[in-house]
Amino acid sequence: MKVRGKRTFSSTAGLGLAAVALAAFAAACGGGGTSASSSPSASAAAGAAPATGTPHPAGAASVEVTTTNRSPGPFLTSGSGRTLYLFTADSSGKSACYGACATTWPPLTSTDMPKAGSGVAAGKLATITRDDGTKQVTYNGHPLYYYSGDTSTGDVNGQGFGGKWYVLSPTGAGITKAAAAPSSSSGTGTASGSDAGGGW
Repeated sequence: MKVRGKRTFSSTAGLGLAAVALAAFAAACGGGGTSASSSPSASAAAGAAPATGTPHPAGAASVEVTTTNRSPGPFLTSGSGRTLYLFTADSSGKSACYGACATTWPPLTSTDMPKAGSGVAAGKLATITRDDGTKQVTYNGHPLYYYSGDTSTGDVNGQGFGGKWYVLSPTGAGITKAAAAPSSSSGTGTASGSDAGGGW
């Protein structure tokens, strides 16, 4: 009788320990899942801020490149009037802007051949394939980018940024002169080379 009682107690204790171990394992897995799921949302939140400066979704079906006569123009813009830039570190029609650089300077992408708007030479428009497979629009061999710091149509806050980013003339050459100071007192102005950390 005593021996049976001991066996019963040992079995019950063993089952209890197994249940505790299983609960601990489930809690550990659940905790890991929570941590993993919160990490992407934090990344998404971090990546969402520059999106306001990206007027076209990645891989937009078709984009138009046109011109504006604003200072320091005339220079190239998207069909919606957003300023387009070249990056002097790009070479041979290949983009050198990826990762954090591409977050600050989103590439102008299109799944179809871009359209030439007013003042734009259609023969200078083309696309290149980026490392992620998207097609980036080029003009006269220069990959085109937006600047996330340009939040409104007409902004040229990226002009001369880090001494590497410039708007393009209709001929396809970079315009290196500074843009005229904005008439509003928004305080955004144009970016200076002193903020070279984002110039890449």
